[in-house]
Amino acid sequence: MRGLGDLESAIMNRLWAYRRPASVRDVLEDLRRDREIAYTTVMTVMDKLHTKGLLRRKAVGRAYVYETVATKEAYTADLMRSTLASGGNQAATLVHFLEQLTPEESAALEAALKVYPPGGRS
Repeated sequence: MRGLGDLESAIMNRLWAYRRPASVRDVLEDLRRDREIAYTTVMTVMDKLHTKGLLRRKAVGRAYVYETVATKEAYTADLMRSTLASGGNQAATLVHFLEQLTPEESAALEAALKVYPPGGRS
């Protein structure tokens, strides 16, 4: 799994924020607040995100409505696991990661470990 490109990220972030299915036109109108972009460009990228398994779609009339397959947090966790798996020595990679945590990130990690304790699934 690899990260998203700029436009893919912009589209996914909007769909995650909507928390509901949206058409290409919905996303296009939202994106046009920040940039000039063609309908066909947004349609193509959303189709590619569907092909990659990040969006599901259903036909409504002559168009599709799209929704995310997973939450942003679940997608990010999958991306982190994939990156960790490709890093060679996982323990060393995790140590380097932990060394670079900000105090806020460290607090978030501590809070997460209280919810999901080390040692695996319960």
